[in-house]
Amino acid sequence: MTKQQKITLSASRDIPFNKLLLSQSNVRHIKAGVSIEELAEDIARRTLLASLTVRPVLDESGAETGMFEIPAGGRRYRALELLVKQKRLNCTAPVPCIIRTDGLAEEDSLAENIQRAPLHPLDQFRAFQAMREKGKSEEEIAAAFFVSASIVKQRLKLAAVAPSLLDAYAEEEMTLDQLMAFTVNPDHERQEQVWEALRRHYSKQPYEIRRMLTEGAVRASDRRAQYVGLDAYVDAGGAILRDLFQTDDGGWLQDAGLLDLMVTEKLREDAETIQAEGWHWVEVDTDFPYGHTYGMRRIPGESEPMNEEEAATYDALKAEFDQLEADHADADDLPEEVDARLGEIETAMETLQDRPVRFEEYELAIAGAFVSIDSSGRLRVERGYVRPEDEPALPSEDQPDADTADADVDDTDIDPDAGAPHDEEDEDDGIKPLSDRLVTELTAHRTLALRDALAGDTHIAFVAALHVLTLKLFYRYGLNSCIEIDPRSAAFSAQASGLADTASAQAIETRSENWAKHLPKAPEDLWDVLIDFDSDSRQALFAHCVSLTLNAVHEAYNRRPGALAHADILATALRLNMAAEGWTPTAEVYLSRVTKAQILEAVREAKGDDAADRIAGLKKPEMVTTAEELLEGSGWLPEPLRTQGQETSVIEAEATDAGEFAPDGNLDAANAPDAEDEAPIETVGTVAAE
Repeated sequence: MTKQQKITLSASRDIPFNKLLLSQSNVRHIKAGVSIEELAEDIARRTLLASLTVRPVLDESGAETGMFEIPAGGRRYRALELLVKQKRLNCTAPVPCIIRTDGLAEEDSLAENIQRAPLHPLDQFRAFQAMREKGKSEEEIAAAFFVSASIVKQRLKLAAVAPSLLDAYAEEEMTLDQLMAFTVNPDHERQEQVWEALRRHYSKQPYEIRRMLTEGAVRASDRRAQYVGLDAYVDAGGAILRDLFQTDDGGWLQDAGLLDLMVTEKLREDAETIQAEGWHWVEVDTDFPYGHTYGMRRIPGESEPMNEEEAATYDALKAEFDQLEADHADADDLPEEVDARLGEIETAMETLQDRPVRFEEYELAIAGAFVSIDSSGRLRVERGYVRPEDEPALPSEDQPDADTADADVDDTDIDPDAGAPHDEEDEDDGIKPLSDRLVTELTAHRTLALRDALAGDTHIAFVAALHVLTLKLFYRYGLNSCIEIDPRSAAFSAQASGLADTASAQAIETRSENWAKHLPKAPEDLWDVLIDFDSDSRQALFAHCVSLTLNAVHEAYNRRPGALAHADILATALRLNMAAEGWTPTAEVYLSRVTKAQILEAVREAKGDDAADRIAGLKKPEMVTTAEELLEGSGWLPEPLRTQGQETSVIEAEATDAGEFAPDGNLDAANAPDAEDEAPIETVGTVAAE
């Protein structure tokens, strides 16, 4: 039997740093991994953890020169070289080296790099966890390995997932993205339940894992959570689930019951404060449906003017703002401190301009307020609404005078053709009131003449139409006009949820409130105010009033094919794009309310056949979730929301410059006077058509 020869390892010894030099045989030429600077810091912290592989440098005769070249370990050499340059390491410091003489230098370099097995991510997670358990803080671990503290927190979160799921990840039964999704909920039992449920499913997408782990929770971005405040919720004992690997809008609140209780209590306290202002009634709810003020009159109130000190502060801020803009007018980018200061000034000026609204005592006695939460979680107070039953009674124009109310009148003695009996003696009694019949005939002549004259004066005709529209839409009793136009405004009784929070609804409401502030309280003063308006302001108010009468709602009980067809014409003329207006096919507003076939058709139209085929085998809930992600930002619209001749693309909608477009027939829109000629009243707001 032949005796097996034993292996002899290469010799090792410490060699002074100044006797080492880099070899041209090193196969690593592309930079990768930890930087030289970070490696130098690591060596300074822990010293050299791996020896360098070196070969003696020979002269022409083959004798050793005393120098050694490094074919494997060049990055470590460069890190040591940096420490020497920084005078943190002596140039003669001994460096542990393994001396190789057999084979090729390139072989040594290649073997060292290829045979180095990369660390499995799970080993890194567990190593960080072990260091944390031994007393190292997250910041200390981060500093030791030159990563951010947030990276360490993520790794520790991954290491804290249920052990059975970590084993599945180690066996490559689960991807890293899937493992990250499980960190949303720290409950190991729930994690294992979700994994077992998903193992039988075709789709194991990370978003589906997150959805299942956060069922029943409330998003931190929810209006209720923002209203109460996350800190207050946590102080009350509520738990929040966080996702360290994706934007989670603040996480998920686990105790929905506690949140609702806190919302109710805080709304009650805020409502008591509003009630103390003296209102006749106050209604409170988390969210009121759009159109909840229909049929009520809105009292706009009067904004309190600035006092002398506030006015002086505003003027000073305005002067500083103008000066900063003038000083940096030619700069491409504003300095950071200047940009920040301009933002501070704008905020301060807006605060001063947002004046408190004052109401008269008699108005408080008949009006009320709605207290709710807006979409961003701030308190919403809608003041000054008068219910029909609380309106003060108006005297009738036909009511008889007090001195004749009790007189007995025999209807049979009244001659409809005369104001008094045709008696010879009455002819000498002086001037008598004209008979009703005669007045009717005379005013009929006048009416025809007025119609003819009005048709010849487009300016007055426009003001007259605007006058009656404004009366009917802004005032309770629109009786101060002889123009018999009766505008109606749909109440949206069967409306969609969240309608009040849409950009369109908020713009209309703001515009209405702004116009209400510029209109007189008494309807009999309206004509003079409209006459004093410049033409741009009148046109803007007219457009607003007409817009409030528009009704393009499909109602099963009220078929109006002609009206809906006209709505399509208007949409085309106005280049309406619902995607650009902010509508998106979410699960709540569309996807969960249509069939699977309709969902697939939507995805096919927006993303193509491949995307639709990928989700065709999913169950309805999974299909809805997946389709919502696929359709987000695509600009896809269902048929009732599309405008003829437009692509359902958000990109194309944003590229359209609406300012360059004047709808057909609207010459005034295309040839409007310059702002310097006539400055219209600011029309950022809407009249309460209700």
